Amino acid sequence: MTAAAPTYQELVDDNGRVYRVGESPHDIMGRSRGWMVWLPWVAMMAVSVFEYGWGAVEHTLEQKYGWSLGDAFWLASIWAVFQAGVAFPAGRLREKNIVSAKTAMLVGALCSGIGYFTIAHSGNLVLAFAGYSVLGGIGAGLVYATCVNMVGKWYPEKRGARTGFVNGGFAYGAVPFIYLFSAFLTHDNYSAVLDVIGGYMLVVVGVCGFLFKDPPKSWWPADVDPIAWARNRGGTTGLAKNPPAVRQYTPMEAIRTGMLPLMWLSLVIIGGVSLFGINFQVDFAKESHFGPFVAASSAGVLSIVNGTGRAVVGWVSDRIGRRQTLTVVLVIAAAAQFGVLYSGNTHNLPLFLVFAFLTGFGGGAFYPLFASLVPDYFGENNNASNYGLVYSAKLVGGVGGGGLAAAVIGAWGYNGAYILAGCVALLSAVLTLFLRQPGRPRHGADPAGRPGFLARPSTAAGS
Repeated sequence: MTAAAPTYQELVDDNGRVYRVGESPHDIMGRSRGWMVWLPWVAMMAVSVFEYGWGAVEHTLEQKYGWSLGDAFWLASIWAVFQAGVAFPAGRLREKNIVSAKTAMLVGALCSGIGYFTIAHSGNLVLAFAGYSVLGGIGAGLVYATCVNMVGKWYPEKRGARTGFVNGGFAYGAVPFIYLFSAFLTHDNYSAVLDVIGGYMLVVVGVCGFLFKDPPKSWWPADVDPIAWARNRGGTTGLAKNPPAVRQYTPMEAIRTGMLPLMWLSLVIIGGVSLFGINFQVDFAKESHFGPFVAASSAGVLSIVNGTGRAVVGWVSDRIGRRQTLTVVLVIAAAAQFGVLYSGNTHNLPLFLVFAFLTGFGGGAFYPLFASLVPDYFGENNNASNYGLVYSAKLVGGVGGGGLAAAVIGAWGYNGAYILAGCVALLSAVLTLFLRQPGRPRHGADPAGRPGFLARPSTAAGS
């Protein structure tokens, strides 16, 4: 005699958002939904070495393989193109239930491992671009997109804080590797070290991914009343500062509002500045005669604050508004570029570390803010696709923050590069001043904050 499948009911509010209620995490996957925070967090930390560790490893590879600075950072740029470019198609495939989270993670684990195995054994640039940049980028992108989307699906009522936490692992997870590369990586051991890291990513991401399980589309926790939550989410201040989307937008509808392209452009610019800091701060620190340990420490500070800052801004944005918080973060990122340049040129170590801190905060905190703005503006029903479109901006910004930045440094030096980075970061902040929630009057908040609900007939789970 088998137990009856749990039933559920779908509720639809006035804005068109669907809430599927009635099933517990244990009904769906046999364990607590807390697993779907910790597993994505661990997987994100494992692949963070790609983006945040490259600045520490590339110098050894340049010397060993005879690569130029431009070669090394074009590898990073093309990696960023594929890492960001896979987000939208992966989101669409997952929304249509064509590719499961487990499959996406297992493919991501395999491709990520191949990325590091490739540069461990070949200095051929064609192979490096194919293995590290293309396959490694696709692998890390699948892991990133799947993990961020996964935690948002399992915690729809606490998306901001949980997403910020998981997202942070993509930055500070690289800290041990930054010190490892800076202190121990040599011409004699580089192959073994990179093999170990490739194997580490393959195993850790693979194990985490094997345990991934998607909830049903539009799932809502059975112990949280969606009507009460929608009326009171974030309290009165939260609703006033971050009102819900007026309706559910498809990707094409979101593009036609003009707001999604504006988000995309702003993220192109600040994403390039962020990658510039990640890629070149270690080299600039050495150029400023701070020594390898200090250079690694500045990169470690950048990574730690980059990750932890992503969680902090969610709390702040609930109180002052997500768009307002985003603007402040981008202004801080711009100021930090000028500060790093000044402190490096004056050889002021304490000040350099302070601005490394601010670079880390400003260079990472904007990602969860964009991730939260997308459902606030365009609704939750198509969030994976809509955010995938916005996040694809990184594939353009990655070129600017890697290969093009290396060319700017070659032509203008670090002075010109950091001044340019600070100026374009300010431009990104200015663009965010024009963001407005589609369909809502400029000064209009959620009227009364009390959406009505329609109930669809109760249906057997899994039907």
